[in-house]
Amino acid sequence: MKAIVTDDCISCDLCVDTCPEVFEMASGEKATVKTDPVPPEFEDTARDACELCPVDAIILED
Repeated sequence: MKAIVTDDCISCDLCVDTCPEVFEMASGEKATVKTDPVPPEFEDTARDACELCPVDAIILED
């Protein structure tokens, strides 16, 4: 699985709080993806982060 954070990110930190193994905040900027591809053991929490994103800024590709 590949995770992508779009420019729609509003830096709310929900993805980082939900799945810090995959997402991080880049120096007060928008969220970024730390690991590509998403390790299988973190796919479920990455999906949770995607669903929780208030602006749908996370795209997950299988």
